[in-house]
Amino acid sequence: MSTALLRSRSAVSGTRAAPSVRPALPRSPIVQRRHNSSSSSPGDGATQIKYALYGTAVAGGLYASYLYATDTRAFFHRWIVPPVLRYVFPDAEEAHHVGTRALKVLHDLNLHPRERDTTLNCPELSVSVFGTDLQNPIGISAGLDKDAEIPDALFELGAGVVEVGGCTPFPQVGNPKPRVFRVPKLDGMVNRYGLNSRGADDMAIRLRDRLRRYARSLGLTESDVLNGEANVPPGSLRSGRLLAVQIAKNKETNEKDEKAVAQDYVYCVSRLARYADVIVVNVSSPNTPGLRELQATGPLTRLLSAVVEEAAKTDRKNRPKVMVKVSPDEDEDTQLEGIVQAVHESGVDGVIVGNTTKRRTGVIPQGIKLTAQENVNFQETGGYSGPAMYSRTLDLVGRYRKMLDNYSFEANKSAAPGAQKVIFATGGITNGEEAKKILNAGASVAMVYTGMTYGGAGTVTRIKREIKNQS
Repeated sequence: MSTALLRSRSAVSGTRAAPSVRPALPRSPIVQRRHNSSSSSPGDGATQIKYALYGTAVAGGLYASYLYATDTRAFFHRWIVPPVLRYVFPDAEEAHHVGTRALKVLHDLNLHPRERDTTLNCPELSVSVFGTDLQNPIGISAGLDKDAEIPDALFELGAGVVEVGGCTPFPQVGNPKPRVFRVPKLDGMVNRYGLNSRGADDMAIRLRDRLRRYARSLGLTESDVLNGEANVPPGSLRSGRLLAVQIAKNKETNEKDEKAVAQDYVYCVSRLARYADVIVVNVSSPNTPGLRELQATGPLTRLLSAVVEEAAKTDRKNRPKVMVKVSPDEDEDTQLEGIVQAVHESGVDGVIVGNTTKRRTGVIPQGIKLTAQENVNFQETGGYSGPAMYSRTLDLVGRYRKMLDNYSFEANKSAAPGAQKVIFATGGITNGEEAKKILNAGASVAMVYTGMTYGGAGTVTRIKREIKNQS
C-alpha cells in the first residue's frame, strides 16, 4: 500500500513537471523584441547619423541662402529685382511703394539686404564731414524715403549719408497721379510728385520713437543720446553715418509772402531738428510752383538765416548742420554767385548740388532712339533725373567749389578763416568712376537716387567697391 501510494505521488509529480518546460519555447522571439525596443543596432545608429547629416546640410544650405539673399552683392539684387518690379508694376510710383514697403517688412524680420563686404570699412573710403569721420562718401538722396519710414534699412545698404524727405510742415497729397514716368533706355525718370508728404509732426513722431527705442536698448535716456553719450550722431544713431532731413514749404503757401514761407521752414526745423544731423532746405523742386524763385539772393538769404537761427535753438548739445539744395537749372554765373552770397551771409554750412531738371535739351545722348512710349514719358511735365545729368552735376560742383572758396577767402582776409563750406552732389551718378570725379571736383559726398531704382539694392556697395579699386 505504501508502495502504491509512492507510485501514485510520483505519477502526479511527473504530470506537473511537463508544463514547466513548455513556456521556454517562445522565449527567443520575446527576448528579441525586447532587445529591439530597448537598444539600437549598428544599422539604426547609421540611420540616425545619416539623418543628422541631412539635417545639418539642410540647415547649412538655408543659412548660406540667407547670407546670399541678404548680401547687397547678390546677383539678383541688380539684375533680377529691378527688372521684375518694372515688369510687374508698370506704374513707377506703385513700384516705388512696393519696394519701400518690402524693405520695411524685411528689416522688421531681419531679412533685409545689407552690406556684408567688411573690406569696404577702410581708410580709403573714409572722409571727414561736419566733424564726423564718415565711413564712406556715398549717400542716398531724398525721395526714396519720403516719410522717414526706412532710414535704418537704407543705412544697411552701406550709405554714409541717408537723406529722408522732403517733408512739408503740414500734410499734402502732392500732384494728381500718374506722376512718375520711366525712360528705361536712358535709365531715366520724370517725376512730378509735388512734394507729397505726411507732414512734419508725423515724421517727428516716427523719428522720436526710433530714437527712444535706440536709447532703451542701451539703457540710456533720450537726452543722453541727443547729447552724444551714446557716441553716435543723434540723427543716424550709427557711428560714421549721418542722417539728413529735407524740408520744404507747403504748396499753398504763397512764395511771395516771405514771412509765411519762412514760417513753413521754421516749423519743420522746430519739429525735426532734434532728430537730424543735417537739415536740408529744399528751394529747388521743379514741381512746387514758385519754389525756385526763392533762390534769388535776397529772399534766399533771409530764409536761410531764419532756418539757421531756429536750428541753433535745438534742444541738444550740438545743433544740426544746415544745407541748401539748389537747382541744376540755375547755372548762370550770376545765379551761382547770388546763391553763394546767400550761403555765406546766412551762416549755412553747405550746399547740395543739385536736383531734377525741367530742361529736356541735351539729355538724350547721340545714337539713342527712344520708343514712342519712352518719348511720351520723357516729355511729361516734371523733373527729369538719370545718368544724362552727370556732366552737368560735375560742372556745377567744380564751379560752386571755386566760388564758395573764393568768397570765403575774400570775406576773411582780415579775419580768421571759417570752416570750408561743404558740398554734397546728386544727379546722374551711377558708378565709382563718376563718384570719384565728383569728389575730386570738390564734393564731400556723392549721392544716388535714380541710379538705385535701376541698379538695385547693391548700388551703393558697388560704387564703393569701384572707388576703392581705383585708390
